[in-house]
Amino acid sequence: MSNTLLQTTVVGSYPQPDWLVNREMLSKMVPRTRVKELWRVPEPYLQQAQDDATLLAIRDMERAGIDIITDGEMRRESYSNHFATALDGVDNDAPAEIVNARGQKTLVPRVVGKVRRTRPVEVRDMQFLRANTDRPAKITLPGPFTMGQQVKDDFYGDPIAMCMDYAAAVNEEARELVKAGADVIQLDEPWLRNNPDEARRYAVKVINRALEGITVPTVVHLCFGYAAVVPGLSKPTGYSFLPQLADTIAQQISIESAQPRIDLGVLKDLAPKKVMLGVLDLNDPGIETPQKVAERIRAGLKYLPPDKLLPAPDCGMKYLPRATAFGKLKAMAEGTAIVRRELS
Repeated sequence: MSNTLLQTTVVGSYPQPDWLVNREMLSKMVPRTRVKELWRVPEPYLQQAQDDATLLAIRDMERAGIDIITDGEMRRESYSNHFATALDGVDNDAPAEIVNARGQKTLVPRVVGKVRRTRPVEVRDMQFLRANTDRPAKITLPGPFTMGQQVKDDFYGDPIAMCMDYAAAVNEEARELVKAGADVIQLDEPWLRNNPDEARRYAVKVINRALEGITVPTVVHLCFGYAAVVPGLSKPTGYSFLPQLADTIAQQISIESAQPRIDLGVLKDLAPKKVMLGVLDLNDPGIETPQKVAERIRAGLKYLPPDKLLPAPDCGMKYLPRATAFGKLKAMAEGTAIVRRELS
């Protein structure tokens, strides 16, 4: 990995082309179960189409000037269901319906047996990414705590035991992803802030189990939800579960800060971690100027040294128009360059 200060990166997802997925349908959901009807391409040609879309995402990130890229998660219906529904012990054919805190009904898988990983899920994805870029490459996995919050448990009766099995499955996959060429492994754990009381009981334990023995840099990402789902000024201005992540073995913590405008004083609670700092507001349909991005980076540097800060979008960019996503990434790279020059 490069020693460049302020390495830019992405949270994970990038907009999927309209010819690949039904974006109008996607805009109304963050799938927990499989939603195969999202795909516009027939099954015999789907993998080839997803590969082509992945190449577009890789090249966009490279052209924008991003230092640590991903595959854009082109093969996923959501950040979590691609992996979570591939595990043994999970029933996707007879899902349960749950009601969230906002009164919205969501279909979720049911856990009907011991959760186990019986086959590689993202290994080919990582191999494809590694074969098609010479940049540092990151791949993401849903975190064990979040997966445990997105199912109906009809087997364990013990959320800690269930999440520890999810963690073991994530760990097995992560070890294979390192062998496939991953330079960074990221766990997406947005549900830490949805259920902070339960998170305090065992989230650090299951996250550490998921990352046990991983030899490349690791990240835990948490956010307040996609801007497309939690828009406007409805996001809180602080995290209900953040300082506790200092006790994880992850080297980096990824937080959203541009849209919710959180008090960056919380960064002091994460020492000595590196922080992926959200400097792109994905609720704003406009493209930030490089100067605005530089301003947000400077705000973070009041609390972190430059070797501990990685500029990033607030969250995944899946729900943005592609031209907007590219413009924002380019502005982030250019704004970061401004600050790098000031530091030199």
